[in-house]
Amino acid sequence: MMDKNAKIYIAGHRGLVGSAVVRKLESDGYTNLVVKTHTELDLLDQKAVTDFFIAEKPEYVFLAAAKVGGIMANNTYPAQFIYENLQIQNNIIHQAYLNGIKKLLFLGSSCIYPKMCPQPMKEEYLLTGLLEPTNEPYALAKIAGIKMCQSYNRQYGTNFIAVMPTNLYGPGDNFDLETSHVLPALVRKFHEAKEKGDKEVIAWGTGSPKREFLYVDDMAGGSVFIMNNFDPNEAQNEKGEIFMNLGVGEDVSIKELTEIVKKVVGFEGEIVWDTSKPDGTPRKLLDMGKMHDLGWKHKIDLEEGVKLSYEWFKNQ
Repeated sequence: MMDKNAKIYIAGHRGLVGSAVVRKLESDGYTNLVVKTHTELDLLDQKAVTDFFIAEKPEYVFLAAAKVGGIMANNTYPAQFIYENLQIQNNIIHQAYLNGIKKLLFLGSSCIYPKMCPQPMKEEYLLTGLLEPTNEPYALAKIAGIKMCQSYNRQYGTNFIAVMPTNLYGPGDNFDLETSHVLPALVRKFHEAKEKGDKEVIAWGTGSPKREFLYVDDMAGGSVFIMNNFDPNEAQNEKGEIFMNLGVGEDVSIKELTEIVKKVVGFEGEIVWDTSKPDGTPRKLLDMGKMHDLGWKHKIDLEEGVKLSYEWFKNQ
C-alpha cells in the first residue's frame, strides 16, 4: 500500500487519464503529488527527465503521459504516435529504474490486442495475431511499454506494472472532431446539431462494431486499486505477468452508443450513417476476470457516464 504522504509523480496530469488519477489520489487523501506541465518538463527530452528524477526523487510513478487520438489522428500522424510514445516511455521507465522507484504503473490501451482477437480479450492473447492497421504504430508503442516493464522486472527486480484500459471517456476528454475518439465526437456532433437546429447528424461507418466504454474516474479508481493490491514479483506469478485489463466487461454497438448520446443531448433529428468511413476493429471487449478476482469492479454505467461527460463539455 502506498503511504498517504509518499511522493507520487503523475506523468501526463493534464490529460484525460492523468487528471482522473490526480482526482482519485487527492480524494483518497494522498498529499504529496508531483505534477509538471509540458513547459516545465518535456518528457521527450531525455536529459530533462533524468534531471527531474534526480531532483524530485519520487517514490511512485503513474505513467499516464501519451500521444493519443482516434482513427483519423492515428492515420494522419503515425510517425508521431510511435516516436513520441516510445520516447516518453523509454525516458520515464528507465529513470524509474535508475532512481529506485518503489513502484511504477504504466497505462496502456486495449488496442494492444490483435484485430481478430477472440472475445472477450484475455491478457494472454497479447501478440497472438496481427494488429488493427489504423492504430498499429500506437499499439506497438504500448506493447513495447509492457515488455519494457516486464523486462526490467526480470533483469533488475523492479516493481513495474501496467493496466490496459478499454475506451475511456469523461471530464478532460478531447472533443475535437478531427482528433477525438468516437464518444466525445458524438457528444459534440449532437450538441452542435441541437444548437443549430439541424435535422440530421452524420455518424461514421455502419454502426455495427461493438465497443466497451469505461468512465475515466472508474479507470483511475482501478489504477490506484491495482497499484495498492498487485505485486508482479509475487511467488505465485510464475509467468511474470505485469499487466491487467481494465474495463467494464460489457460492450455496446456504435449504433447503440449513438442512440444513447442522442438521448442524453436531447437531439430530436435523424441519424445518417456514412458507410464510406472506416469501422475499425469489429469488436473489442476485455475479459475482466483478473481484476474482478482481485475485488475491483466499475461503478458508473454508460448512460450515467455520458450524462456526466456532457455536463462537463457544456461547462467548458
